Amino acid sequence: MIRVINANKSFGSQRVLKDLSVEFEPGKTNLVIGSSGSGKTILLKSIIGLSELDSGEIWYADTCFNKLDKTKKKEIRKGIGMLFQGSALFDSMTVEQNVSFKLDIFTTLSKAAKKKRVDECLEKVNIRDAGKLLPNELSGGMKKRVAIARAIALYPSYLFCDEPNSGLDPKTAILIDKLIQEITKEFHMTTIVNTHDMNSVLEIGEKVMFIRKGSKLWEGSKADIFNTDNQDLNKFVFATNLARQFKKDQSSSSS
Repeated sequence: MIRVINANKSFGSQRVLKDLSVEFEPGKTNLVIGSSGSGKTILLKSIIGLSELDSGEIWYADTCFNKLDKTKKKEIRKGIGMLFQGSALFDSMTVEQNVSFKLDIFTTLSKAAKKKRVDECLEKVNIRDAGKLLPNELSGGMKKRVAIARAIALYPSYLFCDEPNSGLDPKTAILIDKLIQEITKEFHMTTIVNTHDMNSVLEIGEKVMFIRKGSKLWEGSKADIFNTDNQDLNKFVFATNLARQFKKDQSSSSS
């Protein structure tokens, strides 16, 4: 579980997080949605310690993360997996070497043990045969799969995904969404996904928080999202034909 309590962050005169509080639940895909510039990315960076809050608290289970020193923060970060928007693979490393990267840094496993774990992770994301390839030999969807394999290599308790479907075609995006949801449940991770993609919301939005201009305006499930009277959320949701069709399908199935 991750809790954010009264988070505030400003850059100069621009306030980007405003007394934001939320609880992200383990074993669920927790989605943070909002338009570009809404504060999603700075919230994620603050949770993992890449940006310091001006005030407020970030709790991992019963530990207040942003009050820890660097050494103790590093211990918690060992339990964090990160899926970056652009996959962020090392171009000069093979797929196997990319997935092994955190194992090399944080463990004293033998070469054979690391190879076994890398193979397990690649098997989990269905690209075991790609181990010897370089990133420039991979499709966009395969790069995301490699990034997910790397993120889960250390059996993380927490998984953060920043716009994981950016640059992917709709079919591949759905596959990546489903993969994120599957590994979240298998490892009972607390997974937080930043997205503005309504496809992701409708596919895997077990808990959804909507933020606008740094403030939390709504939270609930993907089922609740169509029954809100929050006008800002309605404008965001129904900007897509997909959302309109989903609500129409729901109405038809219940009649």
